[in-house]
Amino acid sequence: MTGKRNLLFVIGLLITGTCLHAQDSIHITLPQAEKQFLERNLALLAEKYNISLAQAEVIQARLYNNPNLSLQGAVYNPETKQWADVGSQSGQYAIQLQQLIMLAGKRNKQVKLARTEVAMAENQFFDLLRTLGFSLRSNFYKAYYLQNSVRAFKLQVETLEKLNDNYTTLQAKGVISLKDAVRVRSLLYSLKAEQTAIQNDLNDVEAELQLLLRNNLAVFIPEPDTKNIPAIKDLSLQMLLDTAYANRQDLQLARNTHRYSEQNYALQKALAVPDLTVGAAFDKRGSYVTNSSLLNVAMDLPFFNRNQGHIKAAKLSIEQNKLLLEQQTATVENEVRTAYIKAVTTDNLNRSVDPAFRGQFESLLNSVMEHLLKKEISLLEFTDFYDSYKQNILQLNDVQNNRMQAVETLNYAIGKNLLNN
Repeated sequence: MTGKRNLLFVIGLLITGTCLHAQDSIHITLPQAEKQFLERNLALLAEKYNISLAQAEVIQARLYNNPNLSLQGAVYNPETKQWADVGSQSGQYAIQLQQLIMLAGKRNKQVKLARTEVAMAENQFFDLLRTLGFSLRSNFYKAYYLQNSVRAFKLQVETLEKLNDNYTTLQAKGVISLKDAVRVRSLLYSLKAEQTAIQNDLNDVEAELQLLLRNNLAVFIPEPDTKNIPAIKDLSLQMLLDTAYANRQDLQLARNTHRYSEQNYALQKALAVPDLTVGAAFDKRGSYVTNSSLLNVAMDLPFFNRNQGHIKAAKLSIEQNKLLLEQQTATVENEVRTAYIKAVTTDNLNRSVDPAFRGQFESLLNSVMEHLLKKEISLLEFTDFYDSYKQNILQLNDVQNNRMQAVETLNYAIGKNLLNN
């Protein structure tokens, strides 16, 4: 029994430790989050292998064809009635060595094609990095402002719980009416419902952060730096477009895909040229003379198959990828312009808000409560203030969050974290 109790005690300690660890809160800055993301994100780590795989194909494309060696010997000589008669005066064996020589620069063209595939794999990796990085930074700011809203609701709920307790006591004594007590309780329940909804939104964002950072045992508390962001309207749209042309990896991928189709067209035309096989042979007794030495030269005659179908398909692929490149360029330009307009609008709105407004509003919260208890204001005025406070705090958080989301969307559109490194 003692052993069982000790075992249960140890299990209890392990469970308690696990639960406590699951509740750990980590204060994290954006650079710290990005460092963990680069080191831990499984999708990013898996995609990186595609670059190494493509580099291995370059090594393979640079290799020459192996020479071919063939040996031929007599199995049975019916005249001498000997098995494996290859060494005597009446025996026979032959040796042949051949080498395939690729013509029309096929090998170099295959190497160029493989190197372009490496560039395309790198484009795909860095575009995934751009996409996942945007998700990380977007969720980072969402979590921060949702946590601000949760804290604001917590303060309101705690204040209203105290007021509800007072009103319940006063209503029991007949000092206030049941209607006023129910009104306070109704306001409290409404706040708790909204608090729960925002908390659920925060939980979803936290789950995204945990997946991106590969850490399910922590609640992340973001500590962003949003003070050094320049005024978006002062940025040049042409400068942002030029940055996107140089840094958007999906655009680079479209360019490399077009280059790949041009290189493949050149390779397919080269494949229409037959390769040359050269070799040497020695035949002990099977040729026109004993111990004959022979030179072999072989080449396919391109009468029927001149790779016409593959050449035509490769040429059509060039035209197709040219159109796709133009489409991708137009898409990038459209995304940059749209993101720029939204960023300017939200940034201007955020800059128009008085930085001291939040603090002034929060300082009024306790004083309004005191005025209500002193009956210097009515319950209706109190509930109106609380509703106004809630709406303004939420709107203020939304304005600030929308500004950061617009900044990150602009960073995403230009392919570089230009605005808030």
